[in-house]
Amino acid sequence: MPKMFKKKEAEEKIFKVKRGKFISRLRGMKDILPDEYKYWNLVIKKASELSKAYGFRRLETPILENLELYERSSGRASDLVTKEMFSFVDKNDDKIALRPEATPGLVRAYVEHGMFNLPQPVKLFWLGPVFRHDKPQAGRFRQFSQFNLETIGEPSPVADAELIALTYYFFSELQLEVAIQINSIGCALCRKEYLVKLDNFYKERGRRAKLCQTCKKRLAKNPLRLLDCKEKQCLEIAGEAPQIVDSLCDDCRNHFIKVLEYLDGLDIPYNLNPTLVRGLDYYNRTVFEIWPSSAEATDGKPAEAEALRNEQPRQNALGGGGRYDGLVEHSGGRPTEACGFAIGLERVILKIKEKNIPLKDEEKGDIFLAQLGDQARRKIMLLFEELRKSGLSVRQAFTKDSLKAQLEVANKMGVKYTLILGQKEIMDGTILIRDMESGIQEVIDYKKIAVELEKRLSNNK
Repeated sequence: MPKMFKKKEAEEKIFKVKRGKFISRLRGMKDILPDEYKYWNLVIKKASELSKAYGFRRLETPILENLELYERSSGRASDLVTKEMFSFVDKNDDKIALRPEATPGLVRAYVEHGMFNLPQPVKLFWLGPVFRHDKPQAGRFRQFSQFNLETIGEPSPVADAELIALTYYFFSELQLEVAIQINSIGCALCRKEYLVKLDNFYKERGRRAKLCQTCKKRLAKNPLRLLDCKEKQCLEIAGEAPQIVDSLCDDCRNHFIKVLEYLDGLDIPYNLNPTLVRGLDYYNRTVFEIWPSSAEATDGKPAEAEALRNEQPRQNALGGGGRYDGLVEHSGGRPTEACGFAIGLERVILKIKEKNIPLKDEEKGDIFLAQLGDQARRKIMLLFEELRKSGLSVRQAFTKDSLKAQLEVANKMGVKYTLILGQKEIMDGTILIRDMESGIQEVIDYKKIAVELEKRLSNNK
């Protein structure tokens, strides 16, 4: 065989690509598609605006942290650490974890960067992804995003009330009705007395035998967590348990009363929930959660939303938080009071979808630029950038050649005017302006485009 043919055959083998096996995303993970981003942009914008207005400054922390950070803060026996956390040993034999929550990392940053030297309190705004090896279901993913606000260095109950009020404002301004559940779990001193009462209650009249297997283990290690169980039979027993608010010391009782008084003064509705304890060891005194209100329980029809609504309200919590006065010291810092909250953005977006709240289509613009021919395309690309920099809302479809296809895109985007540039217009120093509602086209001087657009857009306001 001649060398020329052998070479050609070899080249064909090199460039022949075999279709590979399709690899899907991991279980419990989710792609955020372009059409979804109008919801994400809305909630992120609202979170950012509220945070700025109330003096919270944004801070970012690494996705990877030392495993011990979460074992010490959240509790080695907590579900988060024992069941849900993604952890591994890296190439340096260090024990690493994907962050399952934001608060321990934010407290670590506070201590590590000496923020106790700043004017107190330090008010931090955080937004980002967290990871938990949870059971995937409606509104629950293994990678999800949270919005956190933390007030570090403030013992006053007004800090608790401000955070709770901010959660209420956040949902109200998104047109979502929520029920704020609130309780006080006291301090280490008064909780010790309560735990004795709780232990005795669960050992009376065969209650222990009715508990789920997890709660039977909790009874020996951390009886307070029995009140946080989501199993139906455990919830029924917890409803009869002695209430921790009856065992609060004077300082904790007065603190809680003050929080409630602030909320009453702000007309923030809330429900006193004696079984609310939160699932992490670092909480003390005020704890709260945000549940979808019963008024929202029948809105919308999406299948994923129906599945979410059929669960217990506690499992559907949109967010929660509380006071953690010992966490900064426990993390190596000075004794520092603090409180904060986290809101799950995927669940918020799901509720917005359920209510069919109309959102502004961000793809829409005021002006569309169309062209005919390569010379016109080059010139229209320069014009597009000029108009964009001047602050006008402009759209384009540079890759399309036919005018018909470009006008179809312009119609879909709902623009008010389309500018059309062809070879004739280039030679004449003009451009066509088309009113997309009436279909009327006019020829205008190319140099007067900006003035003409400004005049027409102002008349349409």
